[in-house]
Parts: sequence; structure tokens; C-alpha cells
Amino acid sequence: MATLLPLLFLLLLQPLFSIANVHKLNQLRSELISQSTSLNATSPTLYFEVTQPIPVPPTKPCSELILQHDFAYTYGKPPVFANYSPPSNCPSQNFSKIVLEWNATSKGRQYDRIFGVWLSGVELLRSCTAEPRTNGIVWSVEKDITRYYSLLQKNQTLAVYLGNLVDSTYTGVYHVNISFHFYPAEASLHSYDQNVGDLASGHHSWADLILPISRNLPLTDGLWFEVENSTDTESKEFEIPRNAYRAVLEVYVSFHENDEFWYSNPTNEYIAANNLTGTPGNGPFREVVVSLDGVLVGAVWPFTVVYTGGVNPLLWRPITGIGSFDLPSYDIEITPFLGNILDGKSHKIGFNVTNALNVWYIDANLHIWLDKQSTRTQAQLVKHASLPLIVSVVSDFVGLNGTFVTRVSRSVSSTGWVKSSNGNITTQSIQDFSYLNTMVMGHDGNLQTVDQTINFNDTVLVKLPSSYVHSLKSNKTFLLSLYTDLLEQEDGTYLYVTNVDLGFIEKKSASGGSRLLESSLSNLQNAEGNMVVKNNLVVSGVGNTQELYRYHGGKFCYFRNVSSSNYTILYDEVENTCHNKAKSNFDFVLRRLGPFGTGFI
Repeated sequence: MATLLPLLFLLLLQPLFSIANVHKLNQLRSELISQSTSLNATSPTLYFEVTQPIPVPPTKPCSELILQHDFAYTYGKPPVFANYSPPSNCPSQNFSKIVLEWNATSKGRQYDRIFGVWLSGVELLRSCTAEPRTNGIVWSVEKDITRYYSLLQKNQTLAVYLGNLVDSTYTGVYHVNISFHFYPAEASLHSYDQNVGDLASGHHSWADLILPISRNLPLTDGLWFEVENSTDTESKEFEIPRNAYRAVLEVYVSFHENDEFWYSNPTNEYIAANNLTGTPGNGPFREVVVSLDGVLVGAVWPFTVVYTGGVNPLLWRPITGIGSFDLPSYDIEITPFLGNILDGKSHKIGFNVTNALNVWYIDANLHIWLDKQSTRTQAQLVKHASLPLIVSVVSDFVGLNGTFVTRVSRSVSSTGWVKSSNGNITTQSIQDFSYLNTMVMGHDGNLQTVDQTINFNDTVLVKLPSSYVHSLKSNKTFLLSLYTDLLEQEDGTYLYVTNVDLGFIEKKSASGGSRLLESSLSNLQNAEGNMVVKNNLVVSGVGNTQELYRYHGGKFCYFRNVSSSNYTILYDEVENTCHNKAKSNFDFVLRRLGPFGTGFI
């Protein structure tokens, strides 16, 4: 395992004392340039997030370059706009798959930057840039945007915000191409999610109308709302057609600045007892609360995305953190509430974040299905239950050392019926959440460990006029294990030691009559590294990452086992067939990982 030669870091001029946890490590992010590897490398480095390929038809797509732009000094400036028109040169205007492709290159030194892509205010992609190096980097993101089908059939305005700074220190410019690929329909191709939608609603899968729940123009930054504290509520008014029969709210979430590492924030009691300054607090629990006309209709307990410069930048080169290139969005079924908003009047969706510090970027897309056989549907909310959070915090600390255990749970349920040309359909939506965070501070605050588990379960039950009940279930588990330690060496030298385990596990099922569709995803990542710091400069460092990705969706399966060390891929095993060999390999690697494997399964 090669150790890097002297690295160029610029640290904030702040003494290294106490609380050298992940927030102090964050001072070291960005600005890392390996002189040894950059001198030997002549071609750009390919960065990537491990994910499954998008199943597409074997036919050639109709591809359109939508935007080409160089993002230099764009911080605090309006988004970049481009006109979008549906493809006119396709042999068919009926598409089974539509894919957004983001391609970018950069060279020099730069922070990781959050960015968003919107189509007439509807967010299509939330992502983070990779951090460049002197010989350059390249990366791409492909995202299935077929669920925005109706939006993509009309002329729209594309907006991209990437707030970047360029000066004598931060030299990286992001050169970006955005393309859409339209695949003509193939009768033989049916994605799992499309079948899920058919079973759950009994009708076509993609919404007829998508309303943006985002900020209005003009802007000097992104179209997302900015939630800056726990009492801040951001909202948007909207109005839906009176012939709607289904509604799903898709929520995009990202966290930054004092809440970028919210899961590691100590309690305010601990901060006050130790007279700490500059340490983000409010404890480690956060939730995004979604309201409709002031009534809580659902919540999001987000996955702990670590951006490409987070904790230790060396960990994410070239394998980036789970979700960093394509942040997950979260669906909330609000069909039961149609009876409250099918009145032709304006209504309001609001967002706030429990325990928030600045800043959270949040917006949403409201997907609406319309009854084309009538001009008006009837609906009524039958039952809604949302109990207050159940919170338990147990603290045991003396001085800067101690243990903190936080447990939280919540349940939200609602039932309502809609009468349309399809008959009277009753929908029940249930969200169940549980949260456990165990945090340990040691070595007079220089050591911090965090072990966190979030269980995020959604159930939608649809009772059709035939009395058949269709169900759509998603059971997610978000896992995080974090270890950071600052060890003082001789001659004023410090050793930062970091270890991050991330896990995104999801099981989905849809049933209707005699049909049952199931899929499972297990994405496990372990990253470890260290940095030696002297006189506010990092003089050496190393980062290693291993990731195990396994998806099983019936006829389509994907397995990948990949490992890297300091920009170099050590091994990369890929399988894309559904047979026992992939499972055997997966289980073997888990056993080989020891505590990491058993801790995640």
C-alpha cells in the first residue's frame, strides 16, 4: 500500500484541540493534490459511483445534447438555462425508457460542489461533483428519468445550478455535457418499477402531470428551498386539476454546512458543559417533515450521503460514496388527501427539518394521475393519524468523554377514497420509522465513533372496486458506522485516522391478485484511511475503499465487488446474471470481510 509523497493542503488557522471529530476533519477537505501520482499520470482519472446499469432496449436510442457549459465562477449567480424540445427525429414517439446522462471533466483543485438539474422547475437530478486533480478527472452519471415521461413530451426550460468558485487557489472548472437518450418502446422490456406501478394503481405507470414544488424564478442560486434552522418552514402553493385520482410527492433532500454531518453532531448539553465553540450541535437526529396546508402528511429520514470531499477526501478516489453522484429521492403517497385539495383552489406544501442547523436544500415534484374519461373526480380523507415523535436520549459523559444513545420512532398513516371512471378506489398509506444512534467520545474529544441504523418502511394498500387489494411495499435500512481519531505524534505532528461504513439496503414488493413482484438491493461500502498533518499541512495520506453491490429483481440481477487504494483499482468483479453463483460470491466476500460483513447483514 503506497503512501503518498507530500500533499498540498491549506488548513484553516485553527488550533488542533478537543473535538477533533468529523467536523474538524472537514477542515482538511478539498485542495488535496498528490504530487507523486499526478507527475506519473498523464490521462484523466475516471471517478464512479457503484450502481446497477439501467436496463434499456437493444435498439439505438434517439439522443439529444441538451446543455454544454463550463461552470467556472458561478457561485451566487443564476442557474444556467437551455431550451428543451422533445426529439423530432425518432421513428417512434412512444418510448419505453428515457435516460439522462451527465458527463463532466475537471482539472486542478476544487471543493466538492452540490448541483441540481431541473426541467421547468421539476428536479431531475441532485448530485455532487467529484474533486479534481492536476492531471484531470472525468465522471458520468446516468439516471432513469422515465417517470417524468409526460413532462418530457413538451417544450420546457432546463436549468442547472452548480455554485463553483474559481480563483488563484481553487482552479478547477467543471466542463459539463447533459444529454437525454430516448429508447423506442419494446414490448419485451418491462422494468420492475413499471410493473409495480401497474399493480398498485391498475393503470398506466407514469403520472399525467408533474407540478414543481420548488422556488420560483428569478434566482441567484438553485431552485431548491433552503431550510436554515428547526423553526424554518419553506412552502410552495399549488393547484391541481379536479379530475385527479392519484398523487405522489417525490422529495429531494441534501444537507450542508453545519448539518453536513448531522449524524455526528453532539448534544447541546455536551457542548455547553465543555464550553465548546464552533461545534455544530442539536444532537444527531434529523427528519424532513412534509405538510399539506399545515397538516403533517409524511416524513423523510434521509440516507447519510457522504459527499466526495467528506470525512477524508482520499476515501472517495476513484470510488465515490453511496448516493453521492445520484442522491436518492423519497416518495410519499398523498392520494388519501385528494379529498382535501380537489376543490379548484390553491393549497400549500411545506417543509421543515427537525433539529436542523443551516443548511438543508429541499424541493419536491408532485406527480398527478388524471382521469381522462371525466372532468371531475370525487374524493374524501377517511382517516389520518400522525403521532408526535417518540424520542429517547441517554447521555453519560464526564468532561469531553462519554457515550450518547439516541432512539426515535414515528408512524404516519392515512386512508382515503377516490371515485373516478375507474370506480371507487380506497388507498391507505403507512410510513413507519425507527432510528438508533450510538455515539462515543473519547481521548478528550479527539476520538469519535458513531453507529447509526435507520429503518424506513412504506406501505401502500389499494382496494379496487373488485375488492382485490393490491399492495406496494418498500422496506429500507440505512446503515452508518463512523470512526475518527486524532493522535498526537512527535514534533507537532498529528495522525488523523478515519473509517466509514455505509449500507443502503432495500426490499420492494408489489402484489395484486395472483401476481407478486419482488426485488432486493444490498449496497455495502467500507472506506478507511489516514492523514499525517504537520504545521497545518498534510504531509502524507492513504485511502482505501471496498464496495459490495447486489441487486436481484427477478429476471434482472447485478453483482459487483470492487476495491481501490489511492486512485488505483485493486480488483473489480462483476456479474449480471440471476443464478446462485452471484449469491455464493457475495456471501463469500461478506465472510472474508469479517466484522464489516456480519455487521451489515
